[in-house]
Amino acid sequence: GTDISDEILIITAHYDHLGKHDTLLFNGADDNASGTSAIMEIAEAFMIAKKEGRGPRRSILIMAVAGEEKGLLGSEHYTKNPVYPLEKTVANLNIDMIGRVDHYHDTSGYIYLIGSDMLSQDLHNLSEKINKKYIGLDLDYMFNSEDDPNKYYYRSDHYNFAKNNIPVIFYFNGLHDDYHKVTDTIEKIDFNKMETITRLIFLTAWEIANREERIKLDD
Repeated sequence: GTDISDEILIITAHYDHLGKHDTLLFNGADDNASGTSAIMEIAEAFMIAKKEGRGPRRSILIMAVAGEEKGLLGSEHYTKNPVYPLEKTVANLNIDMIGRVDHYHDTSGYIYLIGSDMLSQDLHNLSEKINKKYIGLDLDYMFNSEDDPNKYYYRSDHYNFAKNNIPVIFYFNGLHDDYHKVTDTIEKIDFNKMETITRLIFLTAWEIANREERIKLDD
């Protein structure tokens, strides 16, 4: 960061999947190679801006975490051993599965957002504004509830930040027939969908990192 470098935005995606079992190899193309690809592209975009003298005002930590499938272990370890103080962490944007279309949608022009208004209406409003201005995706809040029977709010790495009162957004395309199966492979990935969502996340991060006031927690 530049003039507000003591505050930090964290962008996460988990890079582990289910590994190899007997002769079966679980590639995890959507879950979560899609998310880890996204954070590498976002990292590159921020670094290009930095090299051109237009880097973000706040600091950015882009972190691929392990152990999500074992119980959110990597993000838990970070929040217990943070590089920057958690009280200086303004938000977490977490990317977990953004390359496929689920059973509830016929087209790819959507993404589920989970947690955006759980701790901060300010973050939710910012997210909505950026999408409306630049991208125009259908932001679907079907699973955005602590009472959702699927419990998605508790099932990815953003939750360890939310537990520490850090505003979060979890980007998620929903489940499909290849979820946690050996058939979650690269040829089924919708790269145009991935690119569009990654642009949305980058622009949201850019706004969070550069605006005058940090994201406000709800009272």
